[in-house]
Amino acid sequence: MTDFPAHTDRTGQLIARRRRETPGIPLDGMEILSRANRLVRLSRKWIEPVFSRYDLDTGEFDVLATLRRSGKPYRQRPTELYQSLMITSGGLTDRLNRLEKKGFVERIVSETDKRSALVQLTAAGLKTINAAFAEDMTIEAGLLTALDDDERRQLATLLARLLSDLEQRD
Repeated sequence: MTDFPAHTDRTGQLIARRRRETPGIPLDGMEILSRANRLVRLSRKWIEPVFSRYDLDTGEFDVLATLRRSGKPYRQRPTELYQSLMITSGGLTDRLNRLEKKGFVERIVSETDKRSALVQLTAAGLKTINAAFAEDMTIEAGLLTALDDDERRQLATLLARLLSDLEQRD
C-alpha cells in the first residue's frame, strides 16, 4: 500500500507478520485504522496530563470545549450538548454534575421555556477551558512535528474524507 517501510512502527511490524501469514487478504484497512487507533491511544499520555492540571478529565474537557465553541454566552441545552458530544443523556448528566460541583458550569432556567434548563460556562469555566485548550493545542501540534505543513493538511483532508464517508454510512 505504501512505500514507507512497514517495519518502522509497531503496527507495521504486526502487519508485515500478518501479510506473511495471510498473503491473499488485503490489509489496507488494518494499515490505516490500526494506526489511527494507536495514534489516539498513544497521544493520550501527553494530552491527559494537560486536562489533569486543570482538574478535568477528557469527558469534562469535551463538555467545556463544546460550550466554549458555541460562542457567547457559552450555553446550550443539554440535548444539544449530548448530541454534539455523541454520548448518552445519562453520561452528560454525570459530567455536568461534576463540572457544576467544580464551579465550571451552571444550569440556568431558559428564558424561552421555563421547563427547560440551559448549561452555561461560568467565568471560572471559561478561564479554565481557554487555558486548557491552548495548552492542549500546543501539545497536539508538538506531536505532529514528523509531518511538514503540507503533509499535515493532506493527512487532515484525507482523514476528513474518510470520516465523512463513514459518518454517511452510520
